[in-house]
Amino acid sequence: MSNIDGVSVKILFYRETNKCFIKPFAVIISLILLSILSFLLAGCSSGSSVRPGALAENSWAPHTYQALVRLIAGNSVPGKQSEPELKPYAVFDFDNTLVINDVEEALLIYQLENLAFKIKPENIIDVLQTGIPDVHAYFKEAYNNKAGEKVTTAMVAHDCYNAYRYLYDHYVGFHAGGTASLEDIKKTEEYKEFTTKIRYLYEAVNGTFDASVGYPWVTYLFTGMSPQEVQILAEQSNDYWLNNGIFTKITWTSPENYSSESGVVSTSFKTGLRFVPEMQNLVATMMQNGIEVYICSASFHDVIIVSAANPKYGFSVPVANIFAMRLKKDNSGRYINQYDDNYFQTQGEGKSKTITQFIRPAHGNSDPVFVAGDSAGDYNMMTDFHGMQLGLIINRYRNDTMKTLSQIAAQTIGNPDARYVLQGRDENTGRFRASEKTILLGETREVLVRE
Repeated sequence: MSNIDGVSVKILFYRETNKCFIKPFAVIISLILLSILSFLLAGCSSGSSVRPGALAENSWAPHTYQALVRLIAGNSVPGKQSEPELKPYAVFDFDNTLVINDVEEALLIYQLENLAFKIKPENIIDVLQTGIPDVHAYFKEAYNNKAGEKVTTAMVAHDCYNAYRYLYDHYVGFHAGGTASLEDIKKTEEYKEFTTKIRYLYEAVNGTFDASVGYPWVTYLFTGMSPQEVQILAEQSNDYWLNNGIFTKITWTSPENYSSESGVVSTSFKTGLRFVPEMQNLVATMMQNGIEVYICSASFHDVIIVSAANPKYGFSVPVANIFAMRLKKDNSGRYINQYDDNYFQTQGEGKSKTITQFIRPAHGNSDPVFVAGDSAGDYNMMTDFHGMQLGLIINRYRNDTMKTLSQIAAQTIGNPDARYVLQGRDENTGRFRASEKTILLGETREVLVRE
């Protein structure tokens, strides 16, 4: 074997009487091959191909890409891989960071469209009202019904119960004596009422109450399921949206001529899901360079285990390195509608607390060298650690606390010492753009940051 700039080249040898002789024609062929490889290697230095362990440029914003390359080069410590406490580490949010859109929200729609619930009808009001500080408090005005009337959690929960009771008794999938197929049950007013109002309630609760109320609320819909059942459901949802989802916005409206307490309501949501190739490559490159990778997500733990650890989705993060929302289980190992208070809520301050208590001790109490996120739920973990060398913001043109960090990143584009960098995306195609600017869903204009 010969070596050219670290690339091994096999030269043709023939063994005769225990000696190696290079045949004349083999010499000519070998020289031609060496010349071709030298040419290709020259191209490699100009960025046309990628060495093992090097970050692919793909559709990264150029200055963001250079910042990531510098970060990885400055923290690449393969020699310390046998000493976990000495390894640098990176922490990633998941939804809208490693993936375009939100796997938890996509799963909610999949659950509703397939009536994939294990909740008994007599328990559903209690489940839907879990954690709400005042079930009779009015939602914000933006969530008034079609007639302009105010709505409460209690109203919607009772409407959902009435519709769910019918679905539970008639849909064959609930195994409660019903004979209607999913196709037939979807034609009923009860199906439209139930699915719309569950999704509306998710939106209204999150838009009215504190994040500590809204973020875990959707996880209570897994009540009655085992961890394995949730993981199977999450995988089915991911595969469905990856194969069938288009990037658009859909609106559901509850039936007009249906008797209910909360009246006619509407809810809108984004569809489409794509695990980002640039982020798959970034995670893999960090691991190859001895940087430990962790996930800290506000979605449910089993959902993120499937999405981040299953190799088919391109990340292969160890399950032990995944931190997300958790629920308590009953004696049979099935989830109940109570948050597991052995763990912090992995949103806002809870993300920083999770890093401090569960991740830093494994690394000699050092801070993460890198944090990636997209929204207010990631702000704390992107500002609380002085040892963080680089924060990557997936640009969603947010108007929450992430706006402040985005403005800082925008002002320091091209600065090699920038602490924060932006990465743009096109929400209409579900892909990164080679720019810090983003194109929002349904628009063609690119935007950087809000004023």
